[in-house]
Amino acid sequence: MTQEYMLAFDVGGTTIKYALITPELEFKESGHVPTEKNKDNKILKTLLAISQEFQAKYSLKAIGVSTAGIVATDGSIRYAGPTIPNYQGTPIKEKLAQTTNLPVFVVNDVDAALLGEALNGAAKSATNAYCVALGTGIGGAFLNNGQLFAGAHGTGNSIGYTLFDPCTQTNFEQRASTLSLEHELSPLEISVKDAFSKAKAGQEPYVSKLNAWALEVAKGLSNILLLFDPEVLIIGGAVCQQGEFLLQLLNNQLADLLPPNLCQTKIKTAILADKAQLYGAIYPFSK
Repeated sequence: MTQEYMLAFDVGGTTIKYALITPELEFKESGHVPTEKNKDNKILKTLLAISQEFQAKYSLKAIGVSTAGIVATDGSIRYAGPTIPNYQGTPIKEKLAQTTNLPVFVVNDVDAALLGEALNGAAKSATNAYCVALGTGIGGAFLNNGQLFAGAHGTGNSIGYTLFDPCTQTNFEQRASTLSLEHELSPLEISVKDAFSKAKAGQEPYVSKLNAWALEVAKGLSNILLLFDPEVLIIGGAVCQQGEFLLQLLNNQLADLLPPNLCQTKIKTAILADKAQLYGAIYPFSK
């Protein structure tokens, strides 16, 4: 019996990652190519070319695409920021399905990260999970009983824009992203990773700087915990590599922000790293 594989893509601002995934969720082949700033519809052309290449060599069951931007219900790009020029309106699902005659799933990258962790990562046993991606910005995703929640207009979980402060004219993302932490640390000429190392050793002012940042993050997390009450809350992004130390920072701050013993959500860090979106892209076809 011929084995059927799933082909997964992860489209970012600079790189398109891809992987051929077995039914046992193992990577058989993987690679990446530059987006070239989407010149002459480079992204769509690349997805089509790689799909045809793999379809000629393997028996494919389905294709999944994780991508930056807001994905419309028809699998096209409803909104894309300036990091990917001329991407808005790209009919990814339609063109891939027409070319390969395969089922195609297109999903936002933060949603994909959560789906990946639910499929084969930190939220594997959970039926109700929320993911907060901490990076240059802050994104959110909510999986409820196996279904993604995106809101009536596809803009649900835009948590980076919440908690606007009229005094500082800043929102949650501008105060709590890892980019904001980098800016706070820049006068000390130290990276986020090295600041964490020094804070773990109890060195000031790094302990104070990270506690202040963790408080800003925790303010947003507390609202998510109270509004959604997820079974598990996943912290994603490169900063999740700080593991238990990061969780301790956040839990210490949350203890002062939440009513005692009310929230029972388990907070975890993501474990799949850059594979999460690729796993998430093939989530509907892996059952």
